[in-house]
Amino acid sequence: MDMAKRAGLRRDFRTVGLVTQAETGWKRLKGEMPRQITLWFIALAVGIAAGIAALVFRKSIAWLQHVVYGAEDVHLLHTFVGTLPWQVVLITPIIGGLVVGLLLHWFTPDGRVRSVADVIEGAALHEGRVETRAGLASALASLITLGTGGSTGREGPVVHMAGLIAAWALRWMRADPQTGRDLLGCAVAAAVSASFNAPIAGALFALEVVLRHFAIHAFAPIVIASVAGAVINRLEFGGGAEFLLNDSSALQFYEELPAFLMLGAVCGVVAGLLMLAFFMAEDVAGHLQKRLHIPRWLRPMGAGAMLGAIAIWFPHIIGVGYETTSRALLGQITLREAVLLAATKGVATAITYGGRMGGGVFSPSLMVGALTGLAFGIIATAVFPDMSGTPRLYALAGLGGVAAAVLGAPISTTLIVFELTGDWQTALAVMVTVSISTAIGSRIVDRSFFLTQLERRDIHLAAGPQSYLLALFISQDVMRAPDHDNAAPEDRCWELIEQGTYLSDSSTLAAALPAFERTGQPFLPVLRLTDANSPPELLGALFHVDALRVYNKALAATAAEEHS
Repeated sequence: MDMAKRAGLRRDFRTVGLVTQAETGWKRLKGEMPRQITLWFIALAVGIAAGIAALVFRKSIAWLQHVVYGAEDVHLLHTFVGTLPWQVVLITPIIGGLVVGLLLHWFTPDGRVRSVADVIEGAALHEGRVETRAGLASALASLITLGTGGSTGREGPVVHMAGLIAAWALRWMRADPQTGRDLLGCAVAAAVSASFNAPIAGALFALEVVLRHFAIHAFAPIVIASVAGAVINRLEFGGGAEFLLNDSSALQFYEELPAFLMLGAVCGVVAGLLMLAFFMAEDVAGHLQKRLHIPRWLRPMGAGAMLGAIAIWFPHIIGVGYETTSRALLGQITLREAVLLAATKGVATAITYGGRMGGGVFSPSLMVGALTGLAFGIIATAVFPDMSGTPRLYALAGLGGVAAAVLGAPISTTLIVFELTGDWQTALAVMVTVSISTAIGSRIVDRSFFLTQLERRDIHLAAGPQSYLLALFISQDVMRAPDHDNAAPEDRCWELIEQGTYLSDSSTLAAALPAFERTGQPFLPVLRLTDANSPPELLGALFHVDALRVYNKALAATAAEEHS
């Protein structure tokens, strides 16, 4: 066959292939499009509901701060609180802590506030669902915390409230697990977007932090929900940025970029120390509570007393800290004040967290980051005045650097900095700082604050699905019962039991696979252990091949979802 005929055949085959591919795509489109359009409308409804919830939560904080402190403008809260009698400043967080403690004692099984980490756990392990009763109590507790002197942020409770809205929608829909996770992402995106007027960052936060993948099938509904949340915010507050800067800062010269590499390293260390302080406060408070036999409902009250004492001299710690953050971004704080306020805010947030008072860590990390960046910028511009720009640029970069390392979310944090400030001219400085700070911060803790929280509860999500999927399968659900056609020989099972080689009925594949590796056995007996006076009951045997088959199917399904 000559070259011309071969070329013609190749063209014919390519044409047939393209036609077949187009027909397959059209059939798939006709089959899936109605479902996709339905999901988009549901995502829109969930986004509107989550946006309204975030708006109501934000307005409720402002209302409560006005009631308890008399502040007319929450953006000037610490200035107003500084004029109040010290008794009011001291007593208010104590009362708030008492109410929070009683709420969590009555309505949660462990006295712990639900937040972003629990939403991440819900996405990974519970098909996109979160706790309802404890979640509602946590939202109310966080509202009281932020309204009465707590030193945290509002994004944690807002994200969990969004998870509740998604869970209610899922129960109504009876959705499959993938749709459940997608709708959870939609609700989170809308809540973040409505809370901070940041639709781009809201969508990416849901993908990067909560779902922890960027699958195409999730992108459209999440963006729709995030835009809906932003519209809710702008209908109430307009389209302005959260932090208004006097002018746009820019790099003075490209030789200034190494300074932002150094700032990134500083922010990473500061973020790491901040997170370690949070966990240390949790451990110390738990130890004291246990040793002194303090009722758990009094724990937030003790934290409130410490916060009130600090706020007498440093009212800047109260609430989310917008006024101090704005002043730092405008360069209106001295070097000594910046260092002192950053340290005080870190201590106050650790006390709030350790006292289990509620709230999130994003807003405090923004404030500490802006103060850290400003302090660094004041020094850098003084040492190299001819090569550096304004300290305000360092404050802006530091704002993103510390927050990105705490959240473990460099992409969404970089974008939220731009959306919060409306300053898109500083991309190089912010990106360099965020990248270095995240790399360092993720080494000090286990990738991020939220994943380390889960790790401390023995929920291992940081290593990826290959680690946490094993915990989803109970050995009893995978084993072969004694009446199975290919069941394990009963006498051999009892021989292994006598040697101490067996699994309990509640053990998961996370415990089973290492046991197979350690013993080299093809199967392991599964026992039900009742009490010391009753003999164990042989339920069946878990075969190594069955455990691996189930595990591989779960990995394949997860990979398909994350790459579809």
